[in-house]
Amino acid sequence: MHKTEIILASASPRRHEILTLAHIPHRVLTAPADEGTVPFPAGDPGEYVIALARLKNDALFAAYREEIGDTPVLSADTVVWSPAMKKPLGKPRDADDARRMLSALSGQTHEVWTGVVIRAGEHESAFAVSTEVRFRDLTAEEIDEYVNSGDPLDKAGAYGYQSGACVFVEEIRGDYYNVVGLPVCRVAEELMRLGI
Repeated sequence: MHKTEIILASASPRRHEILTLAHIPHRVLTAPADEGTVPFPAGDPGEYVIALARLKNDALFAAYREEIGDTPVLSADTVVWSPAMKKPLGKPRDADDARRMLSALSGQTHEVWTGVVIRAGEHESAFAVSTEVRFRDLTAEEIDEYVNSGDPLDKAGAYGYQSGACVFVEEIRGDYYNVVGLPVCRVAEELMRLGI
């Protein structure tokens, strides 16, 4: 079966790697999007990440409408939702912010939410996927060592499950790839449903 190339509206190397692993033909094209313009709806991380993914999709179409044409566009955004803090944790502002986030997640169960928007011509699929992750109790020294590695500074919730923080994860319930940045099983289902 011939597979249509899609556009990945994300600069995340992890999303690119996941689509490559899944043999989904794609190319990367991004446009600036001000995520600060999306308000967080109280208690609904799913709605929030879909809104962020739609913002990225809209920004790409605004910047490259003629170049995109009818090519399907996939955009995504991931946040860590801490039920204890009752707010989403995006990428840390700096090392101190990363330490604060990791300390809050230590010994707790949190949720990783990814919102995805796929646009193909007049058709759109928008959905959010949640995965539960439990961290073991972390020491201050472990947190410092990990933050000093630089790994958490570009990741939602200040950690990368697929990299240095894998030793923090005690349990996971749900899609592993969702925690990495893209729920590829659901993405593949939606691409097939859209005839892509």
